[in-house]
Amino acid sequence: MQRNSYRIVSYKVKHGYDVRDFLSSYKYLLQRAIDIIWDNIEWKKKKNRIIPIIPKSKEFKRNLRNQLLKDWNYASHYADSAIKTAYSILNSWRRNYIKGKRSKNKPVVKRKFVRVKETLYRFRESKIIITIKPRQFYLEFDLSKTWFRKRVEGCDLGELILKENELIITFKKPVDNTPSKKKIAWDLNLLSMDGFCDKGWIRVDLKPLYTLHITYENLRRKIQSLSKTKPKTAKRLMQKYSKRYRNRVKDFLHKLTTKIANEFKDYEHGFENLEKQGMFTKRKTHNRVISKQNWKQIIQLMSYKANIRLLNPYNSTKTCPRCGGRMKRRKGQVLECNKCKLVINRQLNASINLYLRMWGFPPSMKVWLELIEPILRRSGVTPKGDETDDLLPMNPEGVEVDVSQGGRMSIKDYVR
Repeated sequence: MQRNSYRIVSYKVKHGYDVRDFLSSYKYLLQRAIDIIWDNIEWKKKKNRIIPIIPKSKEFKRNLRNQLLKDWNYASHYADSAIKTAYSILNSWRRNYIKGKRSKNKPVVKRKFVRVKETLYRFRESKIIITIKPRQFYLEFDLSKTWFRKRVEGCDLGELILKENELIITFKKPVDNTPSKKKIAWDLNLLSMDGFCDKGWIRVDLKPLYTLHITYENLRRKIQSLSKTKPKTAKRLMQKYSKRYRNRVKDFLHKLTTKIANEFKDYEHGFENLEKQGMFTKRKTHNRVISKQNWKQIIQLMSYKANIRLLNPYNSTKTCPRCGGRMKRRKGQVLECNKCKLVINRQLNASINLYLRMWGFPPSMKVWLELIEPILRRSGVTPKGDETDDLLPMNPEGVEVDVSQGGRMSIKDYVR
């Protein structure tokens, strides 16, 4: 990224305008745009696969716009917005289809929303005026009394998203993306986030978050048992507690990411680019546990609170960070290298490998001795049975390591 780039932040503003007819018309317009583009997709066979080629010529887009403007009673620029949104939806579908995550079925618009281009509104004196019908129907929003006005001072206004009861406002916030000299790599797990940086091993406890998931899952099961005898009560309770559940999870993640961003302000954060779909198996219990994870949400929230980078998680746990050999499981969370006999905690091993990838270093003895070993000595990793002052980088001679002793800093659980 360039040094003088920006990131997108968004805020919501409630409104009381009646825009249901407009939203329904735009939904129909958007679906019509998708239908026309879909009917003109060319399917080509490449290496035993059929790949969709989406038409993108200027002539096709011009004809598409003319077709959409027929019987359209609102501002003509909304046709351009619908075309842009339709292409965005179809391009996303195409990427996932090539990866095998989507079937050969046409996308269907289910939600009512309107993407308002910059040509469809004006922003003056802290007021946004959106054109629905030129010289007939306008929406006005006053931002002078909103709670986020100080946060967006000096930011450029971006695209707006209009919904039935709210307006989502996006801002382009300038960011200085000068390469950071400090880096921290995070290994995302079921009950913890394990980081590694110049301060050593950082462990963030996610047990309260997992407990939150389990608690509300059991609560939903009890409510579902009422659906046969008391369906109205069950529906009301389900809506109430589902909303509370989402809010509590969101609150936990916001507080957690803010705490991490403040603790490591000048660091570049590296996260595993994990895909849940590749982790699902035939075991229902395992799939249910994986589906509860909030890895993507954590990365998303961190993306506008700190400088982040996505890392390839391939073999981050199975590779020895000292010699590049293959790790095998010994007992519990402890791994041992087949080659150099290094014994190390599973999460710590993965976070060190990700840390090396952030710097572009391969696993080697030289990198281990010059970069990783001094950090581990400072962080206090000790072998079993020895005093804490007798520090070893790990166990070069194959000494048993007590991974529960020292060796890590902890961001305490502050969420009540």
